[in-house]
Amino acid sequence: MRLNGKIAIVTGAASGFGRGIAELFAEQGAKVVIADLNGEGAAQVASAIGGQAAPVEVDVTQKASVEAMVGTATSRFGGLDILVNNAGYTHRNQSLMTVSEEDFDRIYAVNVKSIYFTTLAAVPQMEKRGGGSIINTASTAGVRPRPGLTWYNGSKGAVITLTKSMAAELAPLNIRVNAINPVIGETGLLEQFMGMPDTPENRARFLSGIPLGRFSTPRDIANVALFLADPDSAFLTGVAIEADGGRCI
Repeated sequence: MRLNGKIAIVTGAASGFGRGIAELFAEQGAKVVIADLNGEGAAQVASAIGGQAAPVEVDVTQKASVEAMVGTATSRFGGLDILVNNAGYTHRNQSLMTVSEEDFDRIYAVNVKSIYFTTLAAVPQMEKRGGGSIINTASTAGVRPRPGLTWYNGSKGAVITLTKSMAAELAPLNIRVNAINPVIGETGLLEQFMGMPDTPENRARFLSGIPLGRFSTPRDIANVALFLADPDSAFLTGVAIEADGGRCI
């Protein structure tokens, strides 16, 4: 049990990468807060995991909602050791000139401002327990951006920079901060990233840029998150791991 006795929050945990991370953390002994805007979905995931999981409906763009989420971890399980900032939003793959202001604001609120809110709420709780691990889901889009997702790309570039700066500033508190850069994956946002129907032909177009020849899966990303949460990675902070099948080579 690599996370035995640890308490974790995973945002965006009702589906996709977040669900995969939450399930693997629980398998490895952690108590997990399943946090998602989709409260019903969060409850279903928590129910499937069992008593070591607690569902929370959260809007990560709202400070009070985030504070309540962290409060659930402390009141239900007694503290907080691991925070996975996984909730994300994107605009459909399209010209940078046609993305609405509403979508632009939503992208930066969910992908970037949420990290500000979760950090303010989580760090004091981690400090009480002698340290912790914060894991931010960024993207290969923040490392090797491509046309069609420009404003989303920028938000993930911000996540990578925040990760590194947070790591340097929080190190004296023994709080490690790292990021995961997934390549396009088999999640509910797949067609948004593709900007076209999910057909074998269209998949082939995107797969051609991934040397290992497949999309990422929730388990792929969960395995990286487990490594970064595991005390065995205690000397790693400020890194952004490209879980991308070679996409960024």
